[in-house]
Amino acid sequence: MKLLTTGGLALAATMTATAALAGGGVIKFGHDNKTDPFENPAHACTAVFSNLVESGTNGAVKVEVFGSNQLGSAAEHVQQVKDGVIQATLTSTGALASYYPRIDVLNLPFAFAGNEATYKVFDGPFGEALKADIEATLGDVVVLGFPDTGGFFAVTNSKKPIANLEDFDGIRIRTMTLPSHQKIIQALGAEAYPLSWGEVYSGLQTGVIDGQMNPVPIISFANFAEVQGYLTLTNHLFSPYTFMINKPF
Repeated sequence: MKLLTTGGLALAATMTATAALAGGGVIKFGHDNKTDPFENPAHACTAVFSNLVESGTNGAVKVEVFGSNQLGSAAEHVQQVKDGVIQATLTSTGALASYYPRIDVLNLPFAFAGNEATYKVFDGPFGEALKADIEATLGDVVVLGFPDTGGFFAVTNSKKPIANLEDFDGIRIRTMTLPSHQKIIQALGAEAYPLSWGEVYSGLQTGVIDGQMNPVPIISFANFAEVQGYLTLTNHLFSPYTFMINKPF
C-alpha cells in the first residue's frame, strides 16, 4: 500500500532501528512465505525494510529475516511479536483474527472497484482508525501499515473451468479459518474447506481440496499451477497484510 512506499518504509525503519540500537542491534522479522524477494510481496517488503534499516544505521543494526515459517506459524509470529521474542512480522487477516477478530471487516466481498480504491481506504482515515484499534486491542504492538499481498483474490481448481456461478457447484475450495471466507465460498455455490496455509499444496496434490483462493502472485510462487488446471480472475476479495512491530520500538 502507499503507507509502505519508500517514505513510509524509511520512517518505519528509522523508528525500528533507533530502538533496536539500545537492544543489541538485531531485529528479528518472521513471516510465513518463501525467502525470495522476487517471488512474493511479503519477502520483498522485508528486503526493502532490511536495506533501509541497515543502510540508515551504517550497518549498526541488522535485520534477520526468518521466512517459510522457520519460527512457527503466522499466528505464532503475532504472539512472538507481542512477547518480544521477535520484533516484526507481516501477518494475514486469517492469522491476525485469533488476536483481533474485527479484522474480518476487511473480508467483505467485492468491496473495491480497483487498486486505487484500496489505497484511499487503507491510507486514509479508515486505515488510521484500524491501526489504532489493533494497537489498543493487542496492547503490545505498533502497526506500521497494511502492505498489499499481491492484489485481488482469484480462484484456482483442478476440476473444471469456472465461467458462471453454477460452475462452482461440486468444487471444494480451501479458505482461511475465517467464517467470512467460508460464507463467501458457500454463497458462490462451492464447498468451503478451512485449512492452514502450510497444508494447502499437499491438500491440492492429494485431492483433499479441489481448489483455493489467493492473489495471483501468491498462486504463482506457491507453484499451485503444478496441481491446478484452472484459474478464474474473480477479484472478489482484497485482504492486505498487517505490518507490526513490538511496542518497545
